[in-house]
Formats: sequence, C-alpha cells, structure tokens
Amino acid sequence: MSVDPGTAAGRFDYDGKTHYFCSRHCLDRFAADPRAFLSVPRATAGDGGTPSAPAPRPRPSPGVILYTCPMHPQVVLDHPAPCPICGMALEPVNAGAAGAANPELADMTRRFRVSLLLLVPLLILAMSEMVPGLPVQKVMPPALLGWIQLALATPIVLWGGLPFFERGWASLVNRTPNMFTLIALGTATAYAYSLFAVLLPRLLPPAAGGHRGAVGLYFESAAVITTLVLLGQVLELRARSRAGSAIRALLELAPPTARRVADGGAEVGVPLETVRPGDCLRVRPGEKIPVDGIVIEGRSSVDESMVSGEPLPVQKEPGDRVIGGTVNRTGSFVLRAERVGSDTLLAQIVALVQEAQRSRAPIQRVADAVSSWFVPAVILIASVTFAAWAVAGPVPRLASALVSAVAVLIIACPCALGLATPMSIMVAAGRGAAAGVLIRSAEALEVLERVDTLVVDKTGTLTAGRPHLMGVTPLPPFDETELLRLAASLERASEHPLAEAIVAGALERRIPLSPATDFESFTGQGVAGRVEGRAVLLGNLAHLRSRGLDAGALLERAERLQRDGQSVVFLSVEGQAAGLIGVADPIKEAAHEAIRSLREEGVRVVMLTGDSHATAEAVARRLEIEEFEAEVLPARKAAVVARLREEGRCVAMAGDGVNDAPALAAAHVGIAMGTGTDVAMASAAVTLLKGDLRGILRARRLSRATMRNIRQNLFLAFAYNALCIPIAAGVLYPWTGLLLNPMIASAAMSLSSVSVVGNALRLRRLTL
Repeated sequence: MSVDPGTAAGRFDYDGKTHYFCSRHCLDRFAADPRAFLSVPRATAGDGGTPSAPAPRPRPSPGVILYTCPMHPQVVLDHPAPCPICGMALEPVNAGAAGAANPELADMTRRFRVSLLLLVPLLILAMSEMVPGLPVQKVMPPALLGWIQLALATPIVLWGGLPFFERGWASLVNRTPNMFTLIALGTATAYAYSLFAVLLPRLLPPAAGGHRGAVGLYFESAAVITTLVLLGQVLELRARSRAGSAIRALLELAPPTARRVADGGAEVGVPLETVRPGDCLRVRPGEKIPVDGIVIEGRSSVDESMVSGEPLPVQKEPGDRVIGGTVNRTGSFVLRAERVGSDTLLAQIVALVQEAQRSRAPIQRVADAVSSWFVPAVILIASVTFAAWAVAGPVPRLASALVSAVAVLIIACPCALGLATPMSIMVAAGRGAAAGVLIRSAEALEVLERVDTLVVDKTGTLTAGRPHLMGVTPLPPFDETELLRLAASLERASEHPLAEAIVAGALERRIPLSPATDFESFTGQGVAGRVEGRAVLLGNLAHLRSRGLDAGALLERAERLQRDGQSVVFLSVEGQAAGLIGVADPIKEAAHEAIRSLREEGVRVVMLTGDSHATAEAVARRLEIEEFEAEVLPARKAAVVARLREEGRCVAMAGDGVNDAPALAAAHVGIAMGTGTDVAMASAAVTLLKGDLRGILRARRLSRATMRNIRQNLFLAFAYNALCIPIAAGVLYPWTGLLLNPMIASAAMSLSSVSVVGNALRLRRLTL
C-alpha cells in the first residue's frame, strides 16, 4: 500500500487488483471492511466485455458522495475526478447526487470557449504563412508572426489542454496508454518544437524552413487538437449528465410532503422524510400518494400507470395496497404507511435505473484500443529515427535528427483519429433528428446495428396509450346514435377514463348531449342517473346484475370484444338491457408495419406489459408477436432484459412510461417514445420524437451507415499514418533523397483531417 500521510491518498493492491482512494474517509472505510467497501468484478456476457449484470457498489455513509469509474469499478474517490486508469470522468455512486452540479463539465466548457476564441486568429495567422502574397505578410515579418502565434497558442495548449497532459502523464505512470496519451504526446511535441523554433531558430537546419526562409511552426496543430478534444469532452460530459436527469425525474415523482393524521383526527402537513412506518396519512383527490401503504379508510380510484403501464385507474378500498408516487384520482382516503424512504417501490425503481446506467460502460473507442501498441510504436520509431540520423545523417546530424524525429511525432498526432468518430456521430445525430430519431450517445449508434432482440412495451408504445371508443352494439328499438347519446350524456358527469372515452367518441361524431340528473357513481361498478326523463344505468356486468337486470343476448358479444382486448360497458334504459359499448386502447397504425419489418430483418420481438393477460394476448395476436408477458412490474421488465442479455442477445428496449425506465436503462439500447414520460426519455439513449415505431427502422439504418462511415474514417486516419510515418522517418531517403519535413507532415495531417470531415458530411444526404 502506498499512502500520502497528509491526505491519505494513494493506491493499494487487494484481491489481485489495484485500487485507488483519495481521502482518510475512503481509507478508514476500507480498513474497517474491505469487501463491503469495494465492488465485486462483473461477469461478461460475451459481447465485447459489456457487463451482464450490475456490480455491487460501495455504500457510502449518509451525506458523503463517492465517485466511481463505470469502466473500472475498483476506483472509488470522494470527489469528482478523472479515472487514474482510463481518464474517464468518475460518476457519483449515490442516487441523491444525480442532481449535483458537474464541476468538470463547467471547467471543460470554460476551457473550450476560451480556446476557441484564441484559435480563430491563430488559424488566420498560420494560414497566412502557407499562402504567399497575403497582406499580413507585408505588415508582419516572419519572426513577429511566430511570436504572436506563440502568444495565442500558449494559453490554449498549456491552460486549455492541461487536463489532457495530466491524464496523459497518469496513463504513463499507471502504464495504461490511452487516447489522452496520444493527445498529450502530439500536442506537446508540436508545441515544444515550435517554441524551440521561435526561441532558437538558428539552431535548426535549412530543411526546417518554410517558403519565406522562416522555420516552420506548428502552434496551430497543437491548438486545433486541444480545442477539438475539449469540444469532444464537453459533448461527452453533457450526454452523460443526461443520465442523471432520469434519476432526478424519478425522485420528483414522490411529493415533498404528506398529510399526517393524528390520534385525535387532526391533519398536519409534514416533510416526507419524517414519515415513519405505521403513520396514518390522508390523500386527497388529485394528490400523489407519498409512500407505500394500505388503505384503512375511504375509497378512490388510483392512477397506477407509473408502475403497471395500464391506462385505466385501479379502484382502491380498505385493505388494498397503494404505491408511493402514484396519483389519487377521485376520492379521499387514509392509508397506513408500510414502506418509506429507500424501501418504497419508487425508491427501488430509482436504484434499478441507477445500477443499470452504471452497468453500461461507455464506448471504448478504437483509438483507445490501438493506442496500447500505437503509442509505444510511435515513440520507438521516433527514437530510432533520431538515433539513426544522429549517427549516419547529413551534417548537421543532431539538427537533422531532431527534425526527422519531430516529423514522425507530428505525422502521428491523432488529429484525424480524434475527428473520425465524433464527426460522424455529430453529422449522424443531426440527420437522425431531422428524421424524428433523437440519438443521445455514440454508444447507441454503435450498438443499434447489432440489435437482434427488441423488447417492447404495449401501452403507449404499440398502442395509443389512452382509451378510445371502439364501437356501439345496440338492442332494438335503440340505434347506435341514440345509445351513444344517452351513455355520453350520463358519463359527462364522471371522471373515469372510460367515461372520458365515451364522451369524446360522441363529440367526435357530433352527437348533441343532454343534461343528466340524479347522477350516482358506484365505485368499481358504474354510474346511474336520468337523461331526458329516462332512467339510465351504465357499467359492468356486475352492476347490471346487482340491479336485477339480465344482459341476455349481449353476453356472447361482450365475451368476443373482451377476447379482442376491449373493455365492455353495458347500458340499460328504464330497466331493460339496451346495448353495450366497447372501449379499448387502439393499436398504433404504424405498429403493424414496424413489427413486420423488424421480423423481416431477423429481429426477435418480445412484448412486456403490466396490462391483463387477455388484453396482452389480443394485441400480440393482432401484431403477430409470438412472445409476450402480461401483468409484469418494473423489476420484472428489467429482469427479462437482463435474462436476454445473459443469453448473449443484443437487446433494445422500447417504452414510454415510468415503469419502463429500469428496463430502458438495463438494455443495450433504450428507445423511448417522444409522446411518453420525461423519465422514459431521460433513461433512453434513443428517442422517437413522434412516437412512431417505424423510427426504430430508421435508427437501425442510421446506425449501419454511421458505423460504416466511422470505419472508413478510421481507415483514412490510419492510412495516412501508415504511409507517412516511414517517409517521415527517412526510409526512402537513401534511394530517393525524399524526406518528409515537418511542414509537409503538418499538411499531410491536415489533409487527413479534411478527408475525414468530408467523408463524415456525406451522412447528411443519407436516405432514411
């Protein structure tokens, strides 16, 4: 163990791995219980190292925020910082810290803005050196231009790029070369050589001169690389911070206060965190239920779509359980608190989303993968080049060796390599947005092309998400219009979603409604009243039978409608059965085409829903979906996704509700409907802005085209290096006298960047 006595910061080896800590708090917790403090290594699912299940994480003390690396969970610090292994920004372990400010994002944004402001005039001056006859050359001598470029580039490279130098140095100390190693090496080489050329130009050989005899400078190369990488960091940190918005949105579902009922019957508002198991709480109409509990007094209907996805409210009576975060619709009731704080179902959903988000490691870019050999190879080639020219090169040997070695390092600078992925992603994201597909991360674009299983929610995803009037079946002497007019006139006084669908259906048909009198509502059964002087009763079969009425010929028709997933409402007029009305959540028009096309592409479709088995079976039958599960809770949806991942499947999850959030986060790619909840959209990597499932097909086409474009960009970037590094090293010099001087190396590096950018821009014309 290596520890700094003053700060207790350092690292130690435990259980065959190196662990990092940064404070006395972390060290004391490790000493007390090492296995409880450290995370357990995760198993892999055979998909390139993607974790198959979330790893246990250290549980911090109250009020203490710990940070860990998504890719290296053994790293645990008590402040935001880059990972000492890979350089990624650490993420908070605590769910409550999801809304905390991100100081690294603020710092990177500030560095990028200042660097961009200084980069513009620097590029103008640098380009003037390459184009003879520009007015600036008549005003400023080459030496003065060099000093001005030095003044502009120094803040960009040394201040703006300071985090990259720190991470590059850490990668060398920890013997884990990565992208930051390349960035630090390239920018440092270009800047140091240019600084030497400005301060001591006479020590360089004539081969280092430009078209006006001045020594070639590469300040703009170092500054451009630094500014582009800063932009990439800002975009990455912003994308990762959106994951925290899902946690915040979930936490906000719980009300901040509750109404506690004292022994004497008095009611007082108290903060939610003061509620304890056994407390009696009053919930009024329209309020959110504060905690999980049991109804002990009163009756009401509760909107539990947050959990079940079912659009219809659930009737609650004494003895029924209620869930914190769900919404009380009509009546008032008193509940006895059972589970509070972190034990509530809502808190468990929060934990599921948070753990699933951590389990998805960010894309390990190809540049990072190859840097493990590329960086040592470049350093070795540059060293061999310097030694060879110093021993056998033309006079002055030392200066020639320096120029050749610098040319090797500059041509190897990862400018095009750094642009290869982000340029394609940026263009693809814009093209997707124009087509109604909002892509939030490069990871989603990479994985979408490999998706072979789609897990899809029913309510709001395959269906419209709200009840609609499907049809009216009258018995003589009534007709459809009269039956619907009587039913809608009576239901206009009700707040039930079925009533809203019936009224909306009548208004769509422009049927005039009449006033209703003597209105009565019967919880869980239906309503009754008088319309145009006639006694009208509307409700379920139990409601009719409780009044001694016989549904007769309507029963067979009702059973058929129920098998098709419709909710059936019976109607009687003046004590006689008059007909029935079918209400259902209709399947979206685009769902048939989308599901059929996905199956044709070889994608396995699995439907999960919190709705009843009969309704789920009806929807699955109409859409020809062979696999489905009904009456599932959020944890079960996430478990199904995890099981499919363990089977080696590449899983996408499409949903729109709060209850879908854990599964959206647990899937390889979460796809949210833009017509759904903010929580679902915050948990997903892809959002279909119009809620059209055909957007999944467009997203897959975009993914395939983007990944093909990225591979082309990487080939272009490496091709320049493969061709130019040997020339820069002087391999051809003994036979041809050809030597790639640093100015040409800089131009070649710029050309590779232009090629990459031009290729990426082709995605704007992609047909989706």
